[in-house]
Amino acid sequence: MDYSIAIATLKRTDSTLASLIEQVGECRLAQVQQSGDVLACIARSIIYQQLSGKAASTIYQRFLQLYPDQPFPTAINILETPDDVLRSAGISRSKAVYLKDLAQQVLNGLPTIAELTQMEDEAIIQTLLPIKGVGRWTVQMLLIFRLHRWDVLPVDDLGIRAGIRRTYQLPDLPTKSQVQQLGQPWQPYRTIAAWYLWRSLEQP
Repeated sequence: MDYSIAIATLKRTDSTLASLIEQVGECRLAQVQQSGDVLACIARSIIYQQLSGKAASTIYQRFLQLYPDQPFPTAINILETPDDVLRSAGISRSKAVYLKDLAQQVLNGLPTIAELTQMEDEAIIQTLLPIKGVGRWTVQMLLIFRLHRWDVLPVDDLGIRAGIRRTYQLPDLPTKSQVQQLGQPWQPYRTIAAWYLWRSLEQP
């Protein structure tokens, strides 16, 4: 994946972001791209919602261990798993409801990854929002990490807001509208900017 034009454009349009890009180095977004179908990708995002990465990863691994015979459970597997079994893996009551709703919607005919690939970002968001527990952020993670869309700025993401606060030396976390405004000049490469803002939190 060649990010050179995107990075050159971002550096030219935002000198503060340019300094961060120099500090972090090459963009390794391609190395963290996910595989899997719509069920696997959205289920993972649901489990990861509102948790630290480490806690989410532990719960996600326990969830996968409930289905030892396959890399990822099918929609029917999830629907047939008793709630208390899901809870034993650390999944909250509400997330168990969300996972089952997702599984049911997959059986009802959610678009496949191949079909989503043909759609515009906003159309994908509107298609997937009716799933319980799925907000814009969840779909944006799918857009970034599975569908390789380059112009997504998750304004609800705490890591992005913390990254902006640190990089731009703001006194407080920026509001969603401030993130939106700051990100305007980064189009059409807002995903790449977002990746660097996440990485900013790892810098000394």
